Amino acid sequence: MDVRDKLYIDGAWVAPHSSDTIEVIDSTTEEVMGTVPLGSAEDVDAAVQAARAAFAEWSQVSASERAKYATRIGEALAARMADIAELVAHEVGMPLSLSMMIQAGLPIGTFSSMADLVGQITWEEQVGNSLVVKEPIGVVGAITPWNYPLHQIAAKVAPAITAGCTIVLKPSEVAPLNAFLLADVIHDVGLPPGVFNLVSGLGPVVGEALASHPDVDMISFTGSTRAGRRVTQLAAETVKRVALELGGKSPNVILEDANFAMAVPHGVTMCYLNSGQTCSALTRMIVPRSRLAEVEELATKAAEESTPGSPFADGTRLGPLVSAAQRDRVRTYIQKGIDEGAKLLTGGVEAPEGLEQGFFVKPTVFSDVTRKMTIAQEEIFGPVLAIMPFDTEEEAIEIANDSAYGLAGGVWAGDPEHAKQVALRIRTGRVDVNGGAFNTLAPFGGYKQSGNGRELGKFGLEEFLEVKSLQL
Repeated sequence: MDVRDKLYIDGAWVAPHSSDTIEVIDSTTEEVMGTVPLGSAEDVDAAVQAARAAFAEWSQVSASERAKYATRIGEALAARMADIAELVAHEVGMPLSLSMMIQAGLPIGTFSSMADLVGQITWEEQVGNSLVVKEPIGVVGAITPWNYPLHQIAAKVAPAITAGCTIVLKPSEVAPLNAFLLADVIHDVGLPPGVFNLVSGLGPVVGEALASHPDVDMISFTGSTRAGRRVTQLAAETVKRVALELGGKSPNVILEDANFAMAVPHGVTMCYLNSGQTCSALTRMIVPRSRLAEVEELATKAAEESTPGSPFADGTRLGPLVSAAQRDRVRTYIQKGIDEGAKLLTGGVEAPEGLEQGFFVKPTVFSDVTRKMTIAQEEIFGPVLAIMPFDTEEEAIEIANDSAYGLAGGVWAGDPEHAKQVALRIRTGRVDVNGGAFNTLAPFGGYKQSGNGRELGKFGLEEFLEVKSLQL
């Protein structure tokens, strides 16, 4: 049991206003693995006031010196890499080997990259008789999700503090323990008091208090589109900047001349990563009708090789989903796909054999999915792939863009230049061309209802900067 009974505010662990707690559930065993404080609006106010007081001095520290703190945080996280990977594997359910590489490795890399990124920002430039400068926006409220919990925290905290902002973090109440581990690390490296503050709690209380607080200059939110709308409404009352990374229903277009033996299994992998609990998951596989039978065979084989099981067992490819609510939600979508007439190739609503305990869902593949079906339009956030046939390339692009979302996508073609040209016509913030690898320094964010703003690399750092001109 990891019992946390204090919040991190103004450089110290302090008692919350209430003694109420949130239970953190192990996604594999369904047992309580820890508790964190149930924070309140009063706790948020204390954290914001600490951040506001610290901003005056922190914003005047040089960017290179601020980046040195981020580097030290990255080094301290690296020393605890195994602890992070194991903790998040329990909280979220990602297999341990992947958790080590992704859930622990990505946040370490994000903090460690800040020193290099500082040199890529044009902090001052002369434009005619004006000196144009970039400076920190102020106090940032960060609200983060549970699926890649520490990675999403790092994508906000590292650039915000390097930019010269101070920050109040509300982690997901579903997977909050990793945020407390980060606070331990931040305290140990000696980040000045008030620069980083942590208040755990529920979205309708702590999240809304942050979004509406008059002394918060910016909200950076990652989560559902529904919650993103609410954050935007609250933030609008004080006209604060809002950066949103929201949902996705990402298309994966496989053209006639693609290498199907590579593209289809890769597409299944990119749909099922983190048991499908990935906002950029390639959940719609758009394929030529003439090759549909071949795609169905390849996808079914890949899905059935995606072995579900304990994150700590050898051979596990898919862990459990994060919670009972999420498991039940995904199974409801699977049933809806069946009810609406999609062709179920493998998987289904039943628990995987021998895995009745834990929040497990069978890796599922549907074919003959049409544009108007629920499973083609709504984000499922589970291991559910929808195969959608097309007759012409133009139709494939139309299907790809027929979504309220625009976060990510994929294109496969035998001619890489042709694949690139099709990718440019897909209205998403990121497109993987012929299986191009995820780049942690490239901008990440969406079009349409997938959000506003960008994270990662220099683009993520610039989100936390304001522009000022001095007329000389």
